[in-house]
Amino acid sequence: MFKSYTFKYIYILLLTGLMGVTTLYAQDFNHKFKLSNATPYVKEAVILTLDLNQTNHNVVLFFHFTLKKSPHYTFHRLSAKERGENIAAKVHYEYLIYPLHKGKVPLQFELIQKSTTEENLAYSFSGDRDNVKGLTTVNTSITLTPLTLHVKPLPKGTMLVGDFNLTQTFTKHHATAYEPLPFQVTLQGLGYSPLLENLYPNQDNFTLFKERPIVKVVNSLEGTRSTVTYPMALSHTKSFTLPPLNIHAFNPKTKQSYTLKVEKQHFTVETVAVKSLVDKIDYPTPLKSDWSWLSSFLSYLVVFIAGYFSAISLKWRGKSVATPQHPLKEKIKACKEKKQLLQLLMATDSKAYSQSIEKLESSLYENSKITLNTVKAELLKGLE
Repeated sequence: MFKSYTFKYIYILLLTGLMGVTTLYAQDFNHKFKLSNATPYVKEAVILTLDLNQTNHNVVLFFHFTLKKSPHYTFHRLSAKERGENIAAKVHYEYLIYPLHKGKVPLQFELIQKSTTEENLAYSFSGDRDNVKGLTTVNTSITLTPLTLHVKPLPKGTMLVGDFNLTQTFTKHHATAYEPLPFQVTLQGLGYSPLLENLYPNQDNFTLFKERPIVKVVNSLEGTRSTVTYPMALSHTKSFTLPPLNIHAFNPKTKQSYTLKVEKQHFTVETVAVKSLVDKIDYPTPLKSDWSWLSSFLSYLVVFIAGYFSAISLKWRGKSVATPQHPLKEKIKACKEKKQLLQLLMATDSKAYSQSIEKLESSLYENSKITLNTVKAELLKGLE
């Protein structure tokens, strides 16, 4: 049976080499894309779904799918749900996409099919923990036809895209010269993340201090829900007025433009006479002999010595205590390569270890910088 299956598989490979890749893998699985909106505005959320359904039940299939990185759009994976087992794999992917410019925006894909047999899957990690065998798979890059978004332009001057609201907090409007006047502006809502480089341009009549924005983002099927807080502070030697702030936004759902505003703010600054800045009191006070530190130092020394000997005692007592280990720990430790660890996790429970599998796949096929030791450490910690 094995020889017959091998000959048939090689025959199909040779035949496909003449007819093109699509024919072969159409026999292994079928796929279906769906776009929530093929004609969005610039920076309007688009949901892409992909369903992969295995049709060839003579092999075991695993899939790795993602969008290719591009300056034309940004994307976030929302979910990758698996159904079926071994020879009846079904995977449902969901992605959130934001086109970044008007006109045609092609969506490029990357799909890797990993195929093996049920015999290989069962054999790969049989035996005791010292008898780990590698899972042999045939990894093939599949070409999927790109999809195209026809992106509509935004109204001129648009700074935010989505449904947002603005709140402002001014702690005080009175200060002395050079005293900071803290305030913050918060943008909250649903849409493309409202990160603006400069809320207020630099002014000559006061000093503006800026901190890094505080960003909270949640991506879902409805889009991106964000809360971005801009902490700032003002300072000057005399009274001044902060000019009004107008942020022009566009809601693609209602196709309406709107403006978020911060009204102008006047700040009263009291000038301070130079004489009042000079103290008549010596500060710091003249040095005096103070030996109180010696008693404190000796107290800390006694506590340190007591703690040191307590730690040694506990260490010797702890040597006699043995804790049972999870049987998968030794197999994970025995893996010397990322691919070997990936095969172990897929053969053990691809659903339970889906996050670690995804990290390893990204490292192997997308050149992410995650290391083998990092993934192994996370897995071992989870088994404690």
